[in-house]
Amino acid sequence: MSFLKHVCVDIQRQFSVFISYTVSSFAGLTSMQQSQNLIHPIVTKMEQVFTYTACRQLSQMFAAMIFFHVSEYILAASIHGKTNVTLKSLLISKNYLVAMIFSLLEYFIEIILFPGLKEHWWVSNSGLAMVIIGEIIRKMAIITAGRSFTHLIRTRPSEHHQLVTNGIYRVVRHPGYCGFFIWSVGTQIMLCNPISTIAFALVVWRFFQQRIPYEEFYLRQFFGSQYEEYVRRVPSGVPFVQ
Repeated sequence: MSFLKHVCVDIQRQFSVFISYTVSSFAGLTSMQQSQNLIHPIVTKMEQVFTYTACRQLSQMFAAMIFFHVSEYILAASIHGKTNVTLKSLLISKNYLVAMIFSLLEYFIEIILFPGLKEHWWVSNSGLAMVIIGEIIRKMAIITAGRSFTHLIRTRPSEHHQLVTNGIYRVVRHPGYCGFFIWSVGTQIMLCNPISTIAFALVVWRFFQQRIPYEEFYLRQFFGSQYEEYVRRVPSGVPFVQ
């Protein structure tokens, strides 16, 4: 913690020096007092961005994102073989990038205009716990399913595709989706982003609400009555999705 605080203070100091030099260079016709008047409000606002709170929350966010995507690729490569895996296994799409950029814009706007909103540590820590729990659930799903787990929905039967009902799959039918839902919403709670929390919950839920019936249409074709019985016994894992 003390190391992170030291880093934040150093960033604030370096940024202040950079802004002072830049404004002084481009405002050469102004007096020193005028330059200071220009610099002070900019530095004050940016210091709010580089507080300990922001450094901690943003570092947790970026660490969560990097670990999630890199581990997805590594697991896919180790299970299916590196030659059978593409960069799509990083699970980074245009829509995903837009969503994350929106969440970061919300964060920076709110920490400048409403800095107290980001100081609710019990909320932020709850989000961090959700990120960890969601990550664990999803990775348990991938490891348990093994070669039966793919990032793309299978529309044709495969010799490696089996109906997995043991481990985490005893509790929910789609633990991978359940884990991602918890993880994605948790990232926004961790940042204390009220707008993005609601938006992520609705968008991700809607995505799985459409994806699960589509996927299960093929699962019923592949496994017949065995899958029907499994559906009756085990919930989907995504709220309000049968």
